[in-house]
Amino acid sequence: MANSEEILITLWGAGTARTLRPIWVAAELGLKYRLEPIGPRTGETKTAAYTALNPKQKIPFCEVGAVKLSETVAICRYLVARFGSPSGLSAPSSIEEAAKEDEWLSFIYGELDETSLYVMRRHGALSNIYGEAPAAMASAREYILRILQVVETALGDREFLLQDKFSLTDLFLTTCLNWVLNYDIPLASSLKAYRDRIILRPAYQRAAEANNPRQ
Repeated sequence: MANSEEILITLWGAGTARTLRPIWVAAELGLKYRLEPIGPRTGETKTAAYTALNPKQKIPFCEVGAVKLSETVAICRYLVARFGSPSGLSAPSSIEEAAKEDEWLSFIYGELDETSLYVMRRHGALSNIYGEAPAAMASAREYILRILQVVETALGDREFLLQDKFSLTDLFLTTCLNWVLNYDIPLASSLKAYRDRIILRPAYQRAAEANNPRQ
């Protein structure tokens, strides 16, 4: 694996569940990085300098040497693949493990984050931008509860979602469970215990602090 001390790593973005993810990955892997804590809807993503880096004008964004990436799944996948080690947040060890991890990452990000939680954010905290939509909010809440039942069943009484090791699936799921609790949506006792255990990880604590630089 490459030595992160030899490569300039810059992470752009702070203050959201999505920006927390690459910061947390970096903390789990013990990477040295520079954080540019720009926020969404502050105008910082629309500057000419940032737009030249990331025409999508979104956060998070990651620079690792000449490699430039947006989208949390891609960023986190790349950091683990390039810098992961057996003693940290390691990359999948087989094609089958990678496929299962991708399956769960797609489900968590696509169904829980984008399809439901972000719908509630759009028409709740951001309703001044996207408009109020009570029916969409109620439907998204109901869908979240259905998704959580799937996750609860899959997790069972295991410590982690996949096999016996902490993986990106746990990292993404935990950030979504934080989001769920922020919306006062109840968690099953097993999911609450799982989330409470994961956030005790020292790397999570460091990442959560770094993700809120303006507090």
